[in-house]
Amino acid sequence: MENYTYNSFTLQLEGLNVSKDSVYPVFLFIFFSYLFIIVANVGIAVYVFIDKNIHQPMYLLFSNLAVNDILGSSIILPRLLIDMLRPPSERLISYYECVAQAFTIHMFSTTARTVLMIMAFDRYVAICNPLRYAAIMTNKMLVKLTVSAWGVAFVLVGILLGLTIRLNRCRTMIRSPYCDNAGLFKLSCESVFINNMYGLTFTAVLYTGSIGSMVLTYTKITVVCLISKNKSLNSKALKTCSTHLVVYLILIHCCSGMCIIILHRFPEYAESRKFITILYVIIPSSLNPIIYGMQSKEIRKFLSNLFQSKRVLSS
Repeated sequence: MENYTYNSFTLQLEGLNVSKDSVYPVFLFIFFSYLFIIVANVGIAVYVFIDKNIHQPMYLLFSNLAVNDILGSSIILPRLLIDMLRPPSERLISYYECVAQAFTIHMFSTTARTVLMIMAFDRYVAICNPLRYAAIMTNKMLVKLTVSAWGVAFVLVGILLGLTIRLNRCRTMIRSPYCDNAGLFKLSCESVFINNMYGLTFTAVLYTGSIGSMVLTYTKITVVCLISKNKSLNSKALKTCSTHLVVYLILIHCCSGMCIIILHRFPEYAESRKFITILYVIIPSSLNPIIYGMQSKEIRKFLSNLFQSKRVLSS
């Protein structure tokens, strides 16, 4: 039965509906996934910060991705784990906490794409203009690129949530494992036409911009590699760009936010959408440090030493 409480500041999360036999396996999967995400990404972020030998634009830009993964997973997964151990009636969350959670998850999703876009620019300059790389990718440029990546995401998501919090609420049930924009505006009994239009436009612009920049950048890189007979340049391009493309393809295709947006329009697939939303957080955040660790000898060695020390301490 639908709960019609006008502008209530206490909301209820529906959470994951799993059988009693599946609760603990799912709980342990999410818990150890979160543990790995935190250890790997915090380790990489700290390592890039303290080791001056890898204070290079590529690693400094990648640390933005690590920080983003830490923030996105930390705002979602711990709360989800706690709610899994609670009865459905006790999965309560304040309205302001819900808005903050929704803002963070959309920032996580948007910033992941904008950071990959500025990383693509870095690879373009490194391969297509190697002699001017140091002159172009200065500390000032790195700051501009970082501020742009986070600033664009902040403005776009701020407008998205701003259109939602203006609505009056007549329901209290968030039919998702965590709060997001669609879950929030579905609490309203008013017209959400503007929200739907902006949300779809926002998604289309973000996807078109990110995919377009990737296609343009890597087309130019491919042309340079085909023209050049420099084996060293081609090897460097293949090594660095393949890593970047793998991360991008995972983010866009394997756990695309578009799937979540589409499934929000089909209530009969609610449970499938819930699991996809969780994998959307876990998969990229877990694979980013692994993929970039495989590409970088320095990070690979650091992660190997980090997890070896963890095993020694646990034993």
